[in-house]
Amino acid sequence: MKVLIVSDTHRRDENLLRVIQENKPFDMLIHLGDSEGSEKKIESWLDEGCELHMVLGNNDFFSDLEREEEIKLGSYRILLTHGHYYNVSLGVERLEAEAMERNIQIAMFGHTHRPFYEVHNGIIILNPGSMSYPRQEGRRPSYMIMELDEQGEAHFTLNFLDKE
Repeated sequence: MKVLIVSDTHRRDENLLRVIQENKPFDMLIHLGDSEGSEKKIESWLDEGCELHMVLGNNDFFSDLEREEEIKLGSYRILLTHGHYYNVSLGVERLEAEAMERNIQIAMFGHTHRPFYEVHNGIIILNPGSMSYPRQEGRRPSYMIMELDEQGEAHFTLNFLDKE
């Protein structure tokens, strides 16, 4: 199974369209918030049968997206959140505590516009960065690919968009 993980597109969707086209086929797209009204457009870009999971970001003012979502992939329980309710800009401790309390193995968040991948007490905590307004050194748009191998183990790859 192949999963494309993105966040913080902020209605500047051309990078996301490019990433979708370059990484097809994949089985699921996870968007971790701040799509700012592009939900239907993004959904229209996906192949038939591709699952879409999107959560509410702090800039998704008129959206009916859920604040967060729990999904199951293989043996993993995964928490999808934008992260602002957990103060992720200050650290991932609150998100980690929430994941532990809910028996989550992978917690995915956005909001900071910086890629992040760490394992805390056996919980994978990750942020794919921003597709539109990256804030890390080098400021290159980023996204992650999650692949479940034949044994059901998750592998993650952080990818950066080159300037065209």
